[in-house]
Amino acid sequence: MVKRIYKAGTTVGLVAAVVQLYAAEPIVQASPEDMAAITAFNTAYLKAINEEDIAALSALTTDEHMMIAPNGKPIVGKAANDELNGRAFRQFEFDEHWYPEETVVDGNLAYQRGTYLVVAKPRDGGAERRLTGTFMRIYKKLDGQWRMVRDMFNSDGTSQNPASAPAPE
Repeated sequence: MVKRIYKAGTTVGLVAAVVQLYAAEPIVQASPEDMAAITAFNTAYLKAINEEDIAALSALTTDEHMMIAPNGKPIVGKAANDELNGRAFRQFEFDEHWYPEETVVDGNLAYQRGTYLVVAKPRDGGAERRLTGTFMRIYKKLDGQWRMVRDMFNSDGTSQNPASAPAPE
């Protein structure tokens, strides 16, 4: 009984400490300009993906860019990311869409969380696939421009013929 009370008291104490820590942090409001710039960034990035423009994709990332995809090691740096994009574009034609649900800006760093839809059409004539999932991206403002430094995503496990699958809400 004493152990249980001790554990409960410790848990309550930790929760109180965390709440107090976060309560002391100021709430940072993103400027409309930053929100518009991140939206414009996303539009440019998606355009580059859908038009298979590796140079534009590379220009929108930082040198330390890291893509963290499921079931593999992180892809680190522009050159590695450019090479991966080149292989993907040789194998598939993409129609990719992002649906941001949360964007937080704090100074020169921002993160964005949301869902995605990718329709991938094999260039060798196979069936199109619809892939959906979630993403988390981290952006850094450099010389007044937002750039992607981390790109993490995870499939929700679906891969369907696009004619039979609904678009995410």
